[in-house]
Amino acid sequence: MSKKEKTADNKEQEAQAPPPYPYYQPPPPYYPPEEEINFLEYWNVIVEHRKIIGIITAASTMLALIVALVTTPVYRAETLLAPVSEKQSGGLAAIAGKYGGLAELAGINLGGDSNTEESIATLKSRALATSFIKKERLMPILFSSEWDAENKQWNDPEEPPTYWQAYRLFNSKIRSVNADKKSGLVKLAVEWKEPQLAAKWANKLVELVNEKLRKEAIEAAEKSIAYLEKQLATTGVVEVQQAIYRLIEAQTKNKMVASTREEYAFRVIDPAVPPEQKTKPKRKQIVILGFVLGAMAGIFAAFFRRFLQNQREKQDALDAVEK
Repeated sequence: MSKKEKTADNKEQEAQAPPPYPYYQPPPPYYPPEEEINFLEYWNVIVEHRKIIGIITAASTMLALIVALVTTPVYRAETLLAPVSEKQSGGLAAIAGKYGGLAELAGINLGGDSNTEESIATLKSRALATSFIKKERLMPILFSSEWDAENKQWNDPEEPPTYWQAYRLFNSKIRSVNADKKSGLVKLAVEWKEPQLAAKWANKLVELVNEKLRKEAIEAAEKSIAYLEKQLATTGVVEVQQAIYRLIEAQTKNKMVASTREEYAFRVIDPAVPPEQKTKPKRKQIVILGFVLGAMAGIFAAFFRRFLQNQREKQDALDAVEK
């Protein structure tokens, strides 16, 4: 046999021989069939457990009704205010350009801008709230559960409520101040369980903030006048003396305005009156919310019970197969 024939014969045998490693083809990926949502089955679960759903819904609704009836009603008294600007209070903006330097030394504000932000900040301040609580003696009222009315003392004299706690309660749940940027008006609201007290406190707060800012304005004017009079005695320049006279005159006018005007920072447009309708609790909403939450809890309990039943049946079937 020639070499060519041998070579051809070997190639033919190699072609017919199986490969050293068999070719592996991975199986196609398995996609489990999507389970269709069977609304009829869900409805059957609800119908089957309708008693449980009804009991839970009724219990939740009854609990919400009891909460709505037991909760102490809260009334909201509101008063509408208009801030009084510095210009209306006899400000010194007209002479700011010429005598600004001297006025600043005397502690006089010649900006001519409205002091609305300062007045609103004072109305919201902790200092005003604490002063109001002290003046009106509200501690026994705010913490009535801790106050012994017969003996007129705290139930725990060693740890009585503090003014800081009273401020936090007053600021978070009783007093609210909202300013309308478009109109510039300010609404002061007081919420309390007694409508007469709510209206009284709202009006008293306005009186207190006006009184506080009026006193501060008088004191500031008196200090400025005293300083200007000292400077007047130490200078001989006629132009400076004239400037000082003008500033003293303006501060004297400010003092007169503050002394005679009761509504110094806020002008009352609509005073607070005792409200006839309560703000809280909203009983209908509470009962409806209790009904909805109860129904949701009942449906969840029904499906959870069905889930436990299915798991128990599967386990019983596995146990039967093993036996």
